[in-house]
Amino acid sequence: MTLEFFEECKRITKVLEENERENISKAAQIVAEGIMNGGITQAFGSGHSYAAAIEISGRAGGLITSKTIMDPAGGMYEQCEGVGKTLMHKVMVMPNDVFFLISNSGRNPMAIEIAEEVKKRGNKLIVVTALDISKASTSRHPSGKLLYEFADVVLDNHSGFGDAALEIEGLDTKVCGTSSFAATLLLQQTMFEAIKIMVEKGFEPPVYMSANIDGGHERNLAIEDKYADRIFHI
Repeated sequence: MTLEFFEECKRITKVLEENERENISKAAQIVAEGIMNGGITQAFGSGHSYAAAIEISGRAGGLITSKTIMDPAGGMYEQCEGVGKTLMHKVMVMPNDVFFLISNSGRNPMAIEIAEEVKKRGNKLIVVTALDISKASTSRHPSGKLLYEFADVVLDNHSGFGDAALEIEGLDTKVCGTSSFAATLLLQQTMFEAIKIMVEKGFEPPVYMSANIDGGHERNLAIEDKYADRIFHI
């Protein structure tokens, strides 16, 4: 058996290492400054991009000062105008919050409207997208803009058109999307660099310890209590 997806992931990892170092560094600096100044990270991904959003929210080894903006419809209405603006009306946003928006195409109104609202409020925005594919796409938003155009930093996942990457003889469509794998690498490395910056500056980053380590659950609860009004509010 040839492990084709493993090989594709190795290729993408090399591409990300070669092309995204500077952007990861910029994104990490934004995150570190936001947290040290009292903000939190807020991550949103519609549909399957939700998998990337939860990669940096509420998990062991990640920042406690983080939350995922939930899409109640699971991506069903991401192509509909007005949905993103309505959702953001219910989201608490504070001055130093840093937003991550994940969308492979970056063309749908929901994510674009969320980006508009984030920038109206003066917050920093990091976008994870397939940059070349997005640039070649037509926006579904009346402004004609694409998600990456709102970003302070773009983390390019370097996925191909349609995301799926592998061909199988006898099948007329490709299989196995790579955007989730690439987004995980980009986002986790960004978090690592941000946390390292905080430590180097003498700031103790609020990081989740695994609840499966003795004492971890109690430790996490004590820190969560300090930020409960932010991380448990939509």
